[in-house]
Amino acid sequence: MFKKIFIAIILLTAANSKSMAAVSGDTTINVKVKGVTCNNDLNTLSTNVKALKGVTECKPGKAGAVSSFSITYDPALVTTKEIYAAFENTGGCSNPDSRPYKIKN
Repeated sequence: MFKKIFIAIILLTAANSKSMAAVSGDTTINVKVKGVTCNNDLNTLSTNVKALKGVTECKPGKAGAVSSFSITYDPALVTTKEIYAAFENTGGCSNPDSRPYKIKN
């Protein structure tokens, strides 16, 4: 009997979490950033973007002349302009006072 109740609770919880994900309205965008030279840059940029309220995920690609980031966010809580600003306002790896990262359109 306990096993059946436990399974029912798990199924109800899973159903609720799926419906909540559908309601949240998260959007995923790919952002290309110039000026990323190393993996530390990737990690720092990703951490700064994830710190924004409404951003649930920021997955960096490879470091290079232009690096790509996949960002999942809730547009009701954060705008693309704020996300772009988080990238461009991040200090450089070798010189924290510089702002070497630029969004590539």
